[in-house]
Amino acid sequence: ICGDDLDVNIFHRIREYFCARGGRRLPEGSTRAQRGTFGEDLAADHCRRVLGYRVVVRNWRYKRDELDLICRDGEVLVFVEVRARSENALVPGFYSVDRHKKEILRRGCGNYLQQLRNPPKHFRFDIIDVSICKEGCGEVRHYPNVPLFHKHFSAQRHQT
Repeated sequence: ICGDDLDVNIFHRIREYFCARGGRRLPEGSTRAQRGTFGEDLAADHCRRVLGYRVVVRNWRYKRDELDLICRDGEVLVFVEVRARSENALVPGFYSVDRHKKEILRRGCGNYLQQLRNPPKHFRFDIIDVSICKEGCGEVRHYPNVPLFHKHFSAQRHQT
């Protein structure tokens, strides 16, 4: 076995070990909605257990807007977009949040902030990319503080 094959083999063994140890698995033949929910569940769990965030709300909706997770990281309000994709997807989840999607998310975040009595002074946008392997396990990657808001964006001055 060459070095690269050995590295890949070890990687798959480690992943199978953690999947087999009570990790959640996505059932075979799942729907797109089930994959999305599975990814959001893993992301919310990652936010709580690994990142130490407090999940405020999941799947917040206003008209056509939806925010996957809204969390607190200390005093900072964190809007989290979750992207669940197959491990062999052509475009990773992080890169699937294009300019158009960012506009929609920015509008949703603004609407959420506007409905708060005392909006936080600090807020940010994170992306969590959940890569789902063929065995049904999910690997979570966190991208904090992704540019979404312009530097003069304010909850008080937001226009819907």
